[in-house]
Amino acid sequence: MKRDYYEILGIKKDATLEQIKKAYRSLALSHHPDRVPPEKKKEAEEKFKEISEAYGVLSDPQKRAMYDQYGHAGIDQRYTAEDIFKGADFSSIFEGLSDFGFGGSIFDDLLGDVFGGGSRRGRRARRGHDIQYEVELTLEEAFAGIKKKIKVPRHDYCKNCKGTGAKPGSETRTCPTCRGQGQVVMSSGFFRMSQPCNQCGGEGKIITEPCPQCQGKGVIRLTRSIEVNIPAGVDSNSRIRVKEEGEVGPAGRGDLYLYVHVLPHSIFKREGSDLSMDLPVSFVKAALGAEVKVPTLNGNVTMKIPSGTQSGKVFRLKGKGMPDLYRGASGDQYVTVMVQVPVKLNSQQRKLLEEYAQLSGEDVKGNETLKDKFKNVFK
Repeated sequence: MKRDYYEILGIKKDATLEQIKKAYRSLALSHHPDRVPPEKKKEAEEKFKEISEAYGVLSDPQKRAMYDQYGHAGIDQRYTAEDIFKGADFSSIFEGLSDFGFGGSIFDDLLGDVFGGGSRRGRRARRGHDIQYEVELTLEEAFAGIKKKIKVPRHDYCKNCKGTGAKPGSETRTCPTCRGQGQVVMSSGFFRMSQPCNQCGGEGKIITEPCPQCQGKGVIRLTRSIEVNIPAGVDSNSRIRVKEEGEVGPAGRGDLYLYVHVLPHSIFKREGSDLSMDLPVSFVKAALGAEVKVPTLNGNVTMKIPSGTQSGKVFRLKGKGMPDLYRGASGDQYVTVMVQVPVKLNSQQRKLLEEYAQLSGEDVKGNETLKDKFKNVFK
C-alpha cells in the first residue's frame, strides 16, 4: 500500500504551496543519495523517489484536487509516472545547491532515470565529483590574504586518447544492447525504470581497442599544481570554492573546496574578527604612566599607559583586529597589561624601594606586630 502523500511530506492537508515546497526541500536534502553513507544509498534513493512523487502531485493544484477526492486510485488511473513530474517546479526549489556539492538539478540526475524521463530526453550527463582539500595558513597569511600554490591529486582526461578511452586511430561501434542510447528501460506496472546499459557502461558505444595509457578509462590519475586566491579574514573551517578544479566527468569538471585551518599564533589569540594579547609592562611604567609599543599584525603601534595602571587592565585598539569577510570592516585588538616585578635588584634599586616603602608607610622588614597590621588595615 502506498503511503499518504501528506504523511510522506509531514504536512497537513490544508498546507499552502510554500509549506509544501519547504517540506519537500528539507526532506530532499536529508535523503539525497550523495549525502548518506554508501550502505544507506539504496534506501535513500527509494525515500527520495517517494517524497519527490508526493511533491509532484501536491504541488500541482489539478493533481492535488484529484488526489484529495479519489486518493491514489485517481492519480494512478489518470497520470503516468512522467505526468506526475511534468510541470512540477523542481528547479526553483534546488536553486543554489552548488554550495552543498550538488551539480545541476537533483531531479534530472536521479528521477529522470528512475521514472523514465531519460527515455525521451536522453540520460543526463553528470559533472565530475567535487574534491575537498585542507590548506594550512599562518595568522599573518589569514590577515593579509594570499595567493597560494597547492598540489591537488585528481583524475584528468587522458591526453593520449583525449578522454575517449579508445586507442588513437581505432574505431568504436554502436552498443547492440542499448542501440547507442546508453541506457535500457524496464517497465513494471506503474513504473518505467531506466538504468545505464551494463554492456557499454552507459556510453552507447563499445571501444574495440582501448587506449594503452588509460586502459580504456579515458582518465588518468595525476597531481595538478593550482594557484588559489585566499581572501583576507578567513578563519579555521572557512570554505573556499574553486570552480571546475575537481574531478572530470561527462558533463564537465566538479569543483574544488578548500577548507582552511589557521595555525595557532605565539602572541595573538583570535575570536572571530577580534584579537587579544598579553603585554608585559614594568611596574615603574605602570605606576608612573608611559607610552609603549604594541605589536599588531600590521606593524607596531604606540599605546598610552595611564599612571596607576593595574595588572590585568584591558585596553582596546580599534580596527587593529582581523578583516571581516562579510562586513568589510576590521575587528579590534584587546591588550591585557601584565605588570612585571623585577626578579633581581642591585643595592641602589633596593635602597630606593625601601625608601619608597617607608614613605608609603609599608613595613617591608617584618618589624610590624600583628596588632599594628590590624590597625593599618582598618585605617
